[in-house]
Amino acid sequence: MTVVLAGTWQITAARPTWEAVRGAQNPTRVRLRIEGLEKWDSALLLFLFEAQEWCRGTGAYCDLDGLPEKIRRLLAQLAAAHESSVPFDRAANIVTAVGLATQDALNQAQAIVSFIGECTLSAWRLAQCPGKFRWRDCLAEMQQCGAMALPIVSLISFLVGVTFAYTGAIVLRLYGGDIYLADLIGLAMVRETGAMMTAVVLAGRTGAAFAATLGNMRANEEIDALEVVGIPVVQFLVLPRLIALGIMMPLLSLYANALGMVGGMAVALGLLSIPPAAYWIEMLSSVDLSDIATGVIKATAFGLIIGLSGCLRGLQAERSAAGVGRAATSAVVTALLLLVVADAIFAVAFNVLGW
Repeated sequence: MTVVLAGTWQITAARPTWEAVRGAQNPTRVRLRIEGLEKWDSALLLFLFEAQEWCRGTGAYCDLDGLPEKIRRLLAQLAAAHESSVPFDRAANIVTAVGLATQDALNQAQAIVSFIGECTLSAWRLAQCPGKFRWRDCLAEMQQCGAMALPIVSLISFLVGVTFAYTGAIVLRLYGGDIYLADLIGLAMVRETGAMMTAVVLAGRTGAAFAATLGNMRANEEIDALEVVGIPVVQFLVLPRLIALGIMMPLLSLYANALGMVGGMAVALGLLSIPPAAYWIEMLSSVDLSDIATGVIKATAFGLIIGLSGCLRGLQAERSAAGVGRAATSAVVTALLLLVVADAIFAVAFNVLGW
């Protein structure tokens, strides 16, 4: 079914409804085109929105390629502001769906790379003139993402160490290698688990908080006010948060490593009757400074990834309460995805370097 829109569309005049235009027809594909359009306002957008919502509900494909770019952009804003539980339009075929998904992924990657470039330039300007940096804001963020996160990091790290110890003891007891539980817990916590579990906790706690804070500032037009008076948003709002996470993540990771080892030591003493001194000496024989450096490097990179994801999604948030919530959710999802990708890259790189 092809629908051609022309003439004058004004909200003060009578306009056709989608149900009247469709009549008794139930097409599987609706094509909307503009020809000879004179004057128009929101009445045109309302009609297009009705057609699009009908297509969503029935599963028909809504072809908007015949509309001007400006109208499509306004229609997308209207659809985004209208919360609906109806699923989005189904694509005409699998090729179209894959193409749209690929285009969206490329746009997201371009936005991330552009944001990283802006942060890098801001960091370079900070190095040239550190006196203009808001160190008080950075210290406040360090307290929020560091000291205030100690209770949850402590609990999770200790329990992860206990879980690893119980799991490792099941296998090691079969071969009489109980003492090697210390090597297992030490290497697992220092090289991998300490940094990763701390990053997951901060992604859900701090990354979402960054996105919600910046998204709320965007909804209240505070970010627009900063841009109007000429204050760089990245340097003023983003950089203090990135530096705070980049500094606190390695410290929290080392703290998580220590508590994970204590959890493993408690299980070794209670389940395998291994004295703490023997456990500690055996762990020192397998864990060296290169292993600790590996975890610290990972933790620093993970902190920057969490900060970038949270700040980026916060600055991209829609100007509504629902948009702030979606930005916080997107920040956590983006951070977790990038954390897994970065961890895999680090694993390959450290294996090539022989660390």
